Amino acid sequence: MLPSQEASKLYHDNYMRNSRAIGVLWAIFTICFAIINVVVFIQPYWIGDSVNTPKPGYFGLFHYCVGNGVANRELTCRGSFTDFSTIPSGAFKAAAFFVLLSMVLILGCITCFALFFFCNTATVYKICAWMQLFAAVCLVLACMIFPDGWDSETIRDMCGEKTGKYSLGDCSVRWAYILAIIGILNALILSFLAFVLGNRQNDLLHEELKADNKDFVGTAPSLQSNPVETRANLEGWQQKGIPPSFGAGLTANSYLARGYKLEENQVRH
Repeated sequence: MLPSQEASKLYHDNYMRNSRAIGVLWAIFTICFAIINVVVFIQPYWIGDSVNTPKPGYFGLFHYCVGNGVANRELTCRGSFTDFSTIPSGAFKAAAFFVLLSMVLILGCITCFALFFFCNTATVYKICAWMQLFAAVCLVLACMIFPDGWDSETIRDMCGEKTGKYSLGDCSVRWAYILAIIGILNALILSFLAFVLGNRQNDLLHEELKADNKDFVGTAPSLQSNPVETRANLEGWQQKGIPPSFGAGLTANSYLARGYKLEENQVRH
C-alpha cells in the first residue's frame, strides 16, 4: 500500500471511530428530546397559581384544573385534546397542534434510524436534521402562540383581573413551559450536529475518491514523455511477455485500464 493510501486509510479509520461515537450521542439526545416533547405535550403545568391568585389551579396545552376558591383546595379538571370545545382558548388549541406536530416529527426522526442500515449515512443524517429543525420551529411557534390565550375568561378567574395577552397577572410560569424552551435549544443543536455529520460524510467520500484517483495516476505515469526511456521500458517489458500492442501509442494508464497484469504475463512465459 502506498504512503498516501496508508495515510488516507488511517484518517478514515480515525474519523469513522469518532463519528460513530458522536452519532451515538446524537441518537441518545434525540431520544431524550422526544421524551421531553411527549412530556411537554401531556403535562398540564405550563402556567399555574401563586400565593396571590384568587383560585388555585394550573393550565396545560389542553388540560387544566381550577379550584373553587382559596379556602377550597379541591380542583376541578377539564380539557381533552380529542374534544377541542373543552380547551379554553384558540391560542391553546394552536399551541397544542404545533407541539403535537413537533412530537410526530421527532418520533419520525427516531424511526428513520433504521435507514442507517439500508441507505447512505449522509442522506439519513440530513433527513433527520431537517425533521429536527422543523420540530424546533413547531415548538417555537407553540411557545410564542400559547401566551396569546392568557386573556381567556377561565384564566382570568384564576389569575386575576390583571391577566391579559402575554401578561400572567398573579399566576406564574410552570416547569413544562420552561422544558419546552429547553427542548427548542436541544432540537436546534441536534439539527446542527446532524447537518455537520451528514456533510462530513460526503466530504470524506470525495476525499477518498480523489486519493484513489491520485494513487492510480501516480502508479502509472505516461511513457510518452521521454522517448528514450519509453523505448527502453518497452523493450524490457516485451522481454517479459507484455503484449506488443502496448507500444503502439498506449500509455501506462491505458495499459492498466485494459486489465493487463505483469505477474500474469510473467507466469505465462
